Order: sequence, then C-alpha cells, then structure tokens
Amino acid sequence: MTLPQETIRRKRDGEALGTAELRDFVQGITRGEVSDAQIAAFAMATCWRGMSTAEAVALTLAMRDSGAVLRWDDLDLPGPVVDKHSTGGIGDTVSLILGPLLAACGCHVPMVSGRGLAHTGGTLDKLEAIPGYDIHPSLATLRRVVREAGVAIVGAGPELAPADRRMYAVRDLTATVESMALITASILSKKLAAGLQALVLDVKFGNGAFMRGAPEAHALARSLVETGCGAGLPTRALLTDMSQPLAPAAGNALEIRIAIDHLRGTARHARLAEVIDALGASLLVQAGVAHDETHARARLRDALASGAAAERFARMVAGLGGPSDLLDRPDRHLKRAPIVRAVTAAARDGRHTVATVDTRALGWAVVALGGGRRRSEDRVDPAVGLSALAALGTRIDDGTPLAVVHAASEEDADAAMQAVLAAYSLSDTAPPATPLIDKEPQ
Repeated sequence: MTLPQETIRRKRDGEALGTAELRDFVQGITRGEVSDAQIAAFAMATCWRGMSTAEAVALTLAMRDSGAVLRWDDLDLPGPVVDKHSTGGIGDTVSLILGPLLAACGCHVPMVSGRGLAHTGGTLDKLEAIPGYDIHPSLATLRRVVREAGVAIVGAGPELAPADRRMYAVRDLTATVESMALITASILSKKLAAGLQALVLDVKFGNGAFMRGAPEAHALARSLVETGCGAGLPTRALLTDMSQPLAPAAGNALEIRIAIDHLRGTARHARLAEVIDALGASLLVQAGVAHDETHARARLRDALASGAAAERFARMVAGLGGPSDLLDRPDRHLKRAPIVRAVTAAARDGRHTVATVDTRALGWAVVALGGGRRRSEDRVDPAVGLSALAALGTRIDDGTPLAVVHAASEEDADAAMQAVLAAYSLSDTAPPATPLIDKEPQ
C-alpha cells in the first residue's frame, strides 16, 4: 500500500499517479485513515498540477468503488438505464421535467442529484419543497420506484461514492473546488455508482455559471466526456448558455410549479424547452431508444402531449412519499411566501430593452431571501424566490415588471428588489442574439 504522503508528494512534484496508489488513497479516505489535512494537500496538488485522462479515470473509478454500485440486471428492466447531469445554473428546472420525459419514452432514470451550490439552485432543495418527498430513500425503495415509475430523482445517500462526500467537504473549505480533475471525478463517480448505461451532461457557461467562459466550459466538457467514456460509461455533453436564467423563476417551490406547468402543458417556456429537447434527444439516441434526433424529438413531444411524462412525475412523487395529487392540486401542497412584490423599472433616456442580466446576482438574491444556503447548516425556505424574470431583449415600459419577489419579510423583499434592479441593465436596442446551445466537444 502506498503511503498517502507519498502520493501527495508525487502529485505535488507533477508525477503521474498510478491506478493502485489512487485506489489506496481513496480507500484511506473512506476508512478514515487519510486525514483532512492530507485530503487538502492532495486536492491542492491536483489543483496546481492537474491530471491526465488516465489518472482522472482511475480516481473516478476508485471513488465509485468506495461504496455501493447499483446493479439493475436482476430487475429485468425493459429499457436502458440513463441519466443527465447539469453543472448548475439559475432557473435550471430541466431535471424535474426531463427525468419523467425519458421514463415515458422507455428509459429508466435513477437520477442522483445534489443540493444548491453557492449561487446556483439544487434539484434536491427543489424536491424538498414537496411535502413528504424522501430525497434519501433506501436503495430498495430507489430500485422499486425506478422499476415502477421509471424515474427516481434522489440524493446520493451514504452508500454511493462516500469518498466523494468527504473529499468535497474538504475542497469546499480549501479553495480547490475548481480543479477540473476533481470536478470530473466528483460528478462521474456518483453517476457510475448508479449503474448507468448512458449519460448526457449539460455544461453551463456564461455569467451565471461556474465556468463563465465558453473555453473553460469546453475544457470541462471534454474532461467529463473523455473520463466517462474511459471509465466505460458512454457519455456526451452539450454546452448551454447561462447568461440569463433558463426559466423565468428561481426558487424551490416556484420551480416545482414551472415543472408542473410544463408537464401538464399549462405553460411552457421556449428556452427551457429547447434545452430539455436537446438533452433528451441526445440521450434517446445514445441509448438506442430512437433512430436519430428527429425520431427522438418526436418521441419526446408525444410523451408530453399524451400526459405520459406528467403521469411518470406523479408516480415518482407518490412513490417517494409525496402527495399523490400534487399535479392536480399544487396550491394545496406547495408553500407560498407571505410577501409578493413586483419589481418595476422606469425606462430612462429612451432605454426600454433588457440588455444584460447579472444572472449570478439573481442567484445570490434568492440565497439572501432564504432560498439557498450561505453555510451548510442553513435552513432553506421553499416558498421564497423570484418569478416572472424578464428575459434578454424584453421591452420594459413604465410599470412592466423585471421580476416578482417572493419574500418572508418586508425587509427581505426590499433587499431583493434592490438586488434585482442592480442585476438588470436597459438599452435602446436589443442585444444580439446568441445560441442557447453550443456544439458539444469533439
């Protein structure tokens, strides 16, 4: 067995680490034999020196094998086991809609999701806005719901990739979250532990994303695709723009409502729908469920129009402890904030059009309202957030809202309104159109 300090030294000096020593290091993390100080030193050395694809594959597989690895062959599922992952954004409600859509198209989706990170919203926080929904079910319950509903969106739990949980906690405190190799291993270890047959990744770029520039997002996407495929999981990635919120709401219960409206056909927002269709089509083709993207998009449209995707969502919610009538009676179950205020901006000097949006600032405004966490122990208020968010290019006349604030107190509402006003800039001309979806890395 390689001593952890020797592994740290070799990475510090820029040497390539072998499969066995990375496995020893990760096993030491899992057993508590590697200290937090040693994890921090390893993370910093990796942050500075980077890793080759072979090293990233070895680290990812070692982290996968630090806990349980789900198997599905004994259930004799009639369709492939697939998933998607997003690197995080504002108003990113894709998982809540795409998971049931894929299930309605014949896939099985054990979607391992996370909580909000920094200014970005988390799928688990959104699901906890649903009364009774169990985000950490037993593995037996997870398998049952995937078999019966076709989809279960849950947290990793203590059984899946436990080494990642400990390593991430240290990285979060030591300025090493941004390491490309460690991001890659963290994401993929949990996906590999879920026993997938295909994975699609939504890598965000823009002012609301962790990777603001397209070149950095391309580099992360390449790392994820090469490592995923190298670890035996067919993986693709799409790059999507996060220079404005993806949906017109940010906040946990508010985004659950967006998902319900989309699934039921009450309201569907073009940008959100475009990303869902692109990711869904990619996965259906990858998994062999559709012949090509045209066929895949037709299947996705049919699953929405027929109500099959909405039914899958309802079965998932009920199967994981939530109310069986959530789709029919969302107002009965989803909390509403006591204070709701529109944020209006008077047009000045002929400036009537939304020119830029500081998307990250809107995310932090939701956190400040109580819709996210500044510290891990903070409690999240599911009712607060922002809705009716104006998109780029929206014409703003006197009285036209930039957003609607949902707050727990007058003081919080005042602060959020100021944050929204500061996040938007107006111009006398519309901003140039930019593609929502960038090409995937080659």
